[in-house]
Amino acid sequence: MKKISILSLHLGYGGIEKCVTTLANILCTRYEVEIATCYRLYEKPAFFLDKRVKVVYLNGDLKPNHESLRKALKSKNILSIIKEGLFSLKVLSLRKKTMVQYIRKCDADVIISTRDIFNYWLSGYGRDSVLKIGWEHNHFHDNYKYANNVSRSAKNLDYFILVSSELQKFYAKELSNSKCMCVYIPNAIDKLPPKIAPLKEKRLVSVGRLSPEKGYLDLLKVYRKVLKKHPDWTLDIIGDGAERETIEDTIQKYKLQDKVTLHGFLGKEDIDAILQKSSIYVMTSFTESFGIVLIEAMSHGVPCVAFSSAEGAREIINSGENGFLVKNRNIDAMALKIEDLMNNQEERIMIGKQARESVTKYTSDVVGEEWFTLIEESDIYD
Repeated sequence: MKKISILSLHLGYGGIEKCVTTLANILCTRYEVEIATCYRLYEKPAFFLDKRVKVVYLNGDLKPNHESLRKALKSKNILSIIKEGLFSLKVLSLRKKTMVQYIRKCDADVIISTRDIFNYWLSGYGRDSVLKIGWEHNHFHDNYKYANNVSRSAKNLDYFILVSSELQKFYAKELSNSKCMCVYIPNAIDKLPPKIAPLKEKRLVSVGRLSPEKGYLDLLKVYRKVLKKHPDWTLDIIGDGAERETIEDTIQKYKLQDKVTLHGFLGKEDIDAILQKSSIYVMTSFTESFGIVLIEAMSHGVPCVAFSSAEGAREIINSGENGFLVKNRNIDAMALKIEDLMNNQEERIMIGKQARESVTKYTSDVVGEEWFTLIEESDIYD
């Protein structure tokens, strides 16, 4: 039986971490699977992980001190800044040291890297006999400095997995003179829910990390507009992050406290329960590499409206058929499209049905076969 090792920063809440646990759950049905993670943020992984998957915490309970460092900088207390700064440097140093040690000693047949920094270390310290796979989850969104760094990090890997066909074409061109082969394999959802949402309740929903690139302040602007004609519709926001305080302040500024619920991080069962009660999913991200939350909403038969700036949404949504894309981040246009769906339950049901049908190709059974095929090709390195 082949052994697969996945290199992960942590197993807390986040899109990459959700994809890591999903992939590990798929691969462990055929292989011995181990996740090597730098930080243990919680007692157990934030997302369900099959008991057959072994987790190795490389730095025990040592965690980054982002929040403490941020507070120290805000306080302008020199001693606190020095203390937290030195601790931050210690954490970064140990992150590299322990991950490099793991890569050097790893007895896996295949190692999958999930970050550009891990790509460099895997290329530099991985055994020659190991199949080295990089897995890129972020869209560079016209940041070519970032894209060039990613390309450099992957050039000495065997395979580079991209989660959208657009990214696969871009990086295949960038890496055309290297030995690395770029392959498109989308992210996966576990399976289709047993039933679809009835789309009767007057509820909008959005899921994701509360950070600037997700565009939640624009979401509140959109919601404020639709509320003028549809005051009985509510908005659920699921997720947490650095922008939460700003979002809370904006909700108060717009006097939406009774209309918007910030749920924070929720487990899959709780998210599924809210999606089942929702009638429209709204994505206002500036950029998305793939949009796993879109697929999850669509799997429930919830019609989705997204800005076309979210590249991953363009990969998934065929506008007018299984959802809607709004160009140029036009807030008025998005509000009007949402209002159209609010006014027409039949259209919501039709779009939701087509959305659910269109995401069957993203189930773990289908996507898993693509990973299995790729990994079996590692025989050429035996």
